Amino acid sequence: MLASFRARAQAVVPLKLQTSVALPGFTGDFDHFAVDEIGGRLFLAGEDHKTVEVFDLKTNHRIKSITGFGAPHAIFYLPESDRILVTDGDKGFLRILRGKDYSEEAHVAGLAGADSARLDAATETLYVITGGKDVLLDHSFVVAINLNTNEKAGELRIESNHVEGLALESSSSRMFINLTDKHAVAVVDRKAMKEIAHWPIGTQADNSPMAYDEAHRRLLIVCRKPGTLLVMDSDSGRVIAQLPAAERSDDIAFDAVNGRIYVPGGDGHIFVFKQNSADQYELLAKVTSELGAKTCLLVPSLARFYVAVSPGDTKAAAKVLIYRLLS
Repeated sequence: MLASFRARAQAVVPLKLQTSVALPGFTGDFDHFAVDEIGGRLFLAGEDHKTVEVFDLKTNHRIKSITGFGAPHAIFYLPESDRILVTDGDKGFLRILRGKDYSEEAHVAGLAGADSARLDAATETLYVITGGKDVLLDHSFVVAINLNTNEKAGELRIESNHVEGLALESSSSRMFINLTDKHAVAVVDRKAMKEIAHWPIGTQADNSPMAYDEAHRRLLIVCRKPGTLLVMDSDSGRVIAQLPAAERSDDIAFDAVNGRIYVPGGDGHIFVFKQNSADQYELLAKVTSELGAKTCLLVPSLARFYVAVSPGDTKAAAKVLIYRLLS
């Protein structure tokens, strides 16, 4: 059975490296991506370089380096208004840029340690994680920002100093938040801004990135130390499955149409899992990438998977790896 499992993981090739874009002069870490499919642009947060890098989706060339950041983390592109949202942990801002010329339209201050975020497009609200150990606090906050007024609409204190991934449920007001130092998931009513449940993940591994399969009501959680894909029932908090995954991962991508889960790891591998049903998962392939390749973006319409290689502690050459999705 084990031999059969290994043979399948080696035989299936779901990703093919198409090209890579070298980024000379970069040190430290990159963080998250965003895409403007209509305008043909890819955005990447140069966390330690204090910039947001812009690439042309057709040519893959880097076309702009947006400066003026302290530590950019999460990025969102709003096609209806042609605006770019960037959380900046060092400056404690949400910066709102005009897409046409990358100038600042507005910013929301008072967000010390701003990092992970999720967009509720239906209500035009951005939920931002602030506080925590990076700003020497023993607690964090989730802050709701009204993108029509660019003002805070609510705030909830979270008794955790290390909050990572979060996910929103579109069919309700629930929000799921990874409390990494507590090895738990907090469930929050984002309308009332109140915690309504607290679920342990059942392991001392560090739960970090998170995606949500709302159709099957499953939270897809990536843990570190050791690298693990953990699947949790979003109604009960029951852990459904645990599978070995890439080490040192900072991201996860879920393809709901094809039932595939992508976990990039700083150890130089991308683990690709297949979702056979709500409760059954298997490793489809372990794709070799590069050391430091730990954040990603899946763009199904282009059949592409982007991975940022962070020099970080490995001193790897900074670059963006561009993979083609294979059936």
